[in-house]
Amino acid sequence: MLIDHNLTTVEYKEIIYEKRPCLDKEGNPAEGLFNAWIILNNPEQYNSYTTQAVKEVILAFREASNDRSVVAVVFTAVGDKAFCTGGNTKEYAEYYAGNPQEYKQYMRLFNDMVSTILMCDKPVVNRVNGMRIGGGQEIGMACDFSIAQDLARFGQAGPKHGSAPDGGSTDFLQLFVGIERAMYSCTVCDPWSAHEALRHGLITEIVPALKVNGEFIPNPMVYTDKWVNEKGEIIYGMPRTGKEKEKAKELLKSGEVDLSLLDKAVEKLCTKLMYLMPNCLSKTINSIRKKKLEHWDKNKESNRDWLALNMMTEAKAGFRAFNEGPKGNREVDFIKLRQLLAEGHEWNDELIKAISPQFK
Repeated sequence: MLIDHNLTTVEYKEIIYEKRPCLDKEGNPAEGLFNAWIILNNPEQYNSYTTQAVKEVILAFREASNDRSVVAVVFTAVGDKAFCTGGNTKEYAEYYAGNPQEYKQYMRLFNDMVSTILMCDKPVVNRVNGMRIGGGQEIGMACDFSIAQDLARFGQAGPKHGSAPDGGSTDFLQLFVGIERAMYSCTVCDPWSAHEALRHGLITEIVPALKVNGEFIPNPMVYTDKWVNEKGEIIYGMPRTGKEKEKAKELLKSGEVDLSLLDKAVEKLCTKLMYLMPNCLSKTINSIRKKKLEHWDKNKESNRDWLALNMMTEAKAGFRAFNEGPKGNREVDFIKLRQLLAEGHEWNDELIKAISPQFK
């Protein structure tokens, strides 16, 4: 009788946990061997994670890690719009805003989610089925590999909405793309296309997802071949502008999104991982993960403290503006905020009302 090392039996309600057969090199199921698919299931809110979902992700990774029949873990989400856009802003705005003691406990769970990914005994593949933004970017970077459909976008949102990307991006992003690009992404929050993310070294592979007239084509919104800028530098993956952008939008509308190539690419990688010595594979992955853990373990607790206290000021204003503001205007008035602070105005409800779009 084998010993069960799981903490508890789980009934998943906000995520999906599946075991799918591993495929050999000929595409046939390998008897008794599986890949565990952990699937975020909140497509109506771009697969943002609630507190309950975070708990379930932690337990799902522990279950997959302990399962002797599991070869690899695929972390993904329902639909084709988003892998994950981070924490559920409705929950943030309606419960955690103004409650730092509660948010600190939530951040304990979030930190445990990232740590559980980083300590999983199986290789973790992020199947990026759509946007990977904010906290979604952070849990994606905690994975060992990322394969994306090429309509996906990658980026941060923190400083625009009242937070800092201290759930992993300030620890991990520079390891992928270097200090300068990490600095720009984490502060300005301009998103990257999947082609840019691949060029910067953020992800492992991209595949087309748009079908037009039955044929797969690359993302029409970006230059997928070489593009020469004003300095004569050859750049790939830059967004189209002007008339070309408008034509690309029409082409995008005329097609359909099909993630079958993404699934094939993920399965192909999982098959390659199966044809390796399991303990040697695990040791190699853990040795490389140390580079992430060195930063993560140094900063996660102090970041947790700061993020909790920030719920009394900028996060309180930013999340409520995003949740309650009218469509197309969900950011605070940054100029008014800076003007009031320059006058020495204290952070209080009067200030929040003065800068928030929902009160205009």
